[in-house]
Amino acid sequence: MDSYEVLLKRGLKRVPEKEKSDERFRMPEFRVQKSGSRSLIVNFAEAAKMLNREPGHLMKFILKELATSGELKGVSLEVTGVFSNEAANRKLEKYVEMYVKCPECGKHDTELVKERGFTFIKCEVCGAREPVGKV
Repeated sequence: MDSYEVLLKRGLKRVPEKEKSDERFRMPEFRVQKSGSRSLIVNFAEAAKMLNREPGHLMKFILKELATSGELKGVSLEVTGVFSNEAANRKLEKYVEMYVKCPECGKHDTELVKERGFTFIKCEVCGAREPVGKV
């Protein structure tokens, strides 16, 4: 008959290792197509949905950060100017840091809540509520 320690070691070997990832969140990536003097972020609505954010809020931030104008066209965002995938995705990462990631626990399961003229990021994991700046 095997000792407790031997059985424990054997059992632990059979337990699958946890993923090294801290959570199930997957950062969306913009896909940018150039069209003359304009750029089209073809998966804009999909990215906003993955982040659990209103497309209008994300659009306002991206346009301000890229210092350009643009408009939503269906599921895409058309912006004035030629931008690379890298430039657009750096702005998206900045948006996630400011308006999606919980400042307390670092999780991405959050929502933006407006109360009395102020916007808060509310974490569904740890319950933290922190004010965020306007776009």
